[in-house]
Amino acid sequence: MKITKMENLLSLVICTLLLVKAAEGVTVPITYVQSAVPKGAVCLDGSPPAYHFDKGFEAGIDNWIVHFEGGGWCNNASTCLDRRDTRLGSSKKMDTTLSFSGFFSNGKKFNPDFYNWNRIKVRYCDGSSFTGDVEAVDPATNLHYRGGRIFVAVIEDLLAKGMKNAKNAILSGCSAGGLTSILQCDRFRTLLPAAAKVKCVSDAGYFINAKAVSGAQHIEQIYSQVVQTHGSAKNLPSSCTSRLPPGLCFFPQNVAAQISTPIFFVNAAYDSWQIKNILAPGVADPHGTWRSCKLDIKDCSSNQLTTMQGFRTEFLKAISVVSNSPSKGMFIDGCYSHCQTGMQETWMRNDSPVLANTTIAKAVGDWYFERKGFHQIDCSYPCNPTCHNRVFEQN
Repeated sequence: MKITKMENLLSLVICTLLLVKAAEGVTVPITYVQSAVPKGAVCLDGSPPAYHFDKGFEAGIDNWIVHFEGGGWCNNASTCLDRRDTRLGSSKKMDTTLSFSGFFSNGKKFNPDFYNWNRIKVRYCDGSSFTGDVEAVDPATNLHYRGGRIFVAVIEDLLAKGMKNAKNAILSGCSAGGLTSILQCDRFRTLLPAAAKVKCVSDAGYFINAKAVSGAQHIEQIYSQVVQTHGSAKNLPSSCTSRLPPGLCFFPQNVAAQISTPIFFVNAAYDSWQIKNILAPGVADPHGTWRSCKLDIKDCSSNQLTTMQGFRTEFLKAISVVSNSPSKGMFIDGCYSHCQTGMQETWMRNDSPVLANTTIAKAVGDWYFERKGFHQIDCSYPCNPTCHNRVFEQN
């Protein structure tokens, strides 16, 4: 039977669409952790915590990735009330499905080292990077500060669902969840089977204690208030709280060197969230001089780029505390981005960001399986043509 050019073209289009759909990821339904409620491990509004679980298969059935979602923090009753009735404060407001791609893809082509692992995304609804634990609930606000309890309750639930047999396990997170994977890395190790190979991966979680363009210690004040509001001190690494005020122990630069569990840091040196909210937050830029620059790095003035190069220097100094450790790895690109493991385009694709000709996916995989260590820091902006620099909508 003769195949026409039109049929060939149609087949090509269908194959392309299937590849695109696979790259976009699998849709995974939500699971509410009802067993957490009697333990008081609840969201800001008192609703149960939740996660999305795509089960492992074949050789990956006893391997686990537990990833904690990000979404900033709330540092007092007022800002926590603002979150309480949103997806960042209530599981009642969360989307009931999430798409898994990149590090969470179940396709070998898109995620060769981890595609068949059990992959879990834990939703963020406490506002403290899963560190809070205050017993009292103010009846006027009905706010529950229980992030630390949520962390433990979710891990216990997953252990009961098979993680107690884990051979390999990774604690990961993005943004505020990436901070969780740093602060809770050693605790995660203690909750997993002793025989399991356990490591942590922090994506865009290395927030630094830098001054804003106004000269104010803006982020230091916010972190101190987060820790105080949520009663987080008891859940922060004692190696830090024994020598520094608890608020300073929310900064990775003060805890990372003491983490004993192997950990890998994926971060942009010009992290777009940190530029927007630590270096040039609205409160430090009342005339909006930085507005266009923060939306698109191509719109930054030469003076602003010089300030951002200074921020990069501070970031590299802050992360240098871990640079010589053989159990730690890093992929620090010179891009204007934030959270790169959960998107196929930045995790592993033909045009993904590379350092030393290596994608994030290969760097993390080589490090985890100890095929090769990876400690790479990119040259300064705009030297890396493979960057996927973020461009934000004006709103």
